[in-house]
Amino acid sequence: MQAFTDQRTASSADELWLVEHPAIFTVGLNGKPEHLLDPGTTPVLQVDRGGQVTWHGPGQAVLYLLIDLRRRGLGVRALVSIMEQAVIALLADHGISASAKPDAPGVYVAGAKVASLGLRVRRGCSYHGLALNVDPDLSAFTRINPCGHPGQAVTSLRQLGLKLDLPTAGEALAHHLLQQLALASQPVKGS
Repeated sequence: MQAFTDQRTASSADELWLVEHPAIFTVGLNGKPEHLLDPGTTPVLQVDRGGQVTWHGPGQAVLYLLIDLRRRGLGVRALVSIMEQAVIALLADHGISASAKPDAPGVYVAGAKVASLGLRVRRGCSYHGLALNVDPDLSAFTRINPCGHPGQAVTSLRQLGLKLDLPTAGEALAHHLLQQLALASQPVKGS
């Protein structure tokens, strides 16, 4: 992501990368050691995204957004809202009401976090992105203060009654994200 962002030109196409990681805790630029309660044998990686500590692993769809924000006329807060709205729309497709919190980025269902967000912007371009809990082992989140919030409940699509497999959920998420980007992006004149 970093190399792609550093090598971009004004004409480089935006990209979305949909991946599933092996189990790992990541600590963002604002991460505090006290939020990593008991990593056990799970690796811990310091990363250059915003935010605190989170877990990535099997059963979680991670969508990286490699987007030229200047070209699209978007600010960071607008991109965060787009990411949140994409998850909210995906859940709404299945009759689940979800919401975002202005003071704690992510998507929540009845107070439990189903998607986490973390971005980095360099040279006007974003990288990192969002993680949607499809059907992971949620016990990993008990070993951290998710996103720096002690006691934050975490849920998954499976716990919410959705029986989507990871590829289907990831593709639906990417579809909704592309829809939200199309609605919000205002290309800068002359680019």
